[in-house]
Amino acid sequence: MVHANAPLTAVGRERLARLIVEQGWPVRRAAERFQVSPATASRWSRRFREGEPMTDRSSRPGSSPGRTPMRLEHRIVSLRFSRRWGPHRIGYHLGVPRSTVGRVLHRYRMPPLAHLDQATGLPARRPTPIRYEATAPGQLVHVDIKKLGRIPDGGGWR
Repeated sequence: MVHANAPLTAVGRERLARLIVEQGWPVRRAAERFQVSPATASRWSRRFREGEPMTDRSSRPGSSPGRTPMRLEHRIVSLRFSRRWGPHRIGYHLGVPRSTVGRVLHRYRMPPLAHLDQATGLPARRPTPIRYEATAPGQLVHVDIKKLGRIPDGGGWR
C-alpha cells in the first residue's frame, strides 16, 4: 500500500506512464521529472501498455510448496534408523535438500547422531546437570563483578 505523500501514487504512476506512452517522452527524462529511477518508470509504462492496474501487486508467493510426501518421510526415517546417516548423506542418497531431511527428522523428533549410542542406535542417556541449590535463604550468593576490592573484616561503609 502506498502512502499519500509517496512520489508515485496510483494517479502519479498513471501520469508518468501517459507521458512515456502517449506523449512519447524518453523514459529517462520522465523518470527525472517524477524523481524515480528509469527502471521504475519503464516498469509502470510497460504495465500501462499491457492494461494492468497501476496498483502494487500482491507480495504473496505465486505458489506455495506442499508438505513432503509421507512415503518420502518414512524413507528418510527408515534410513536414519537402519544406516544411522545424517541429513547430508540421506539428502544426497534420496536427492532431497538437506534442509528438508533435517525438518522431517525434527518433525519425527529424531535426536542428533551425537546423542545416539553407537552400538545400539538408541538415544544415549545424557548425565543430569549438577545443580547448585541452596537449602536456606542466603546460603548461595552469586557475585558478578569486574574487580573485588579489599573489604575489611566486619564489612565497611562502602
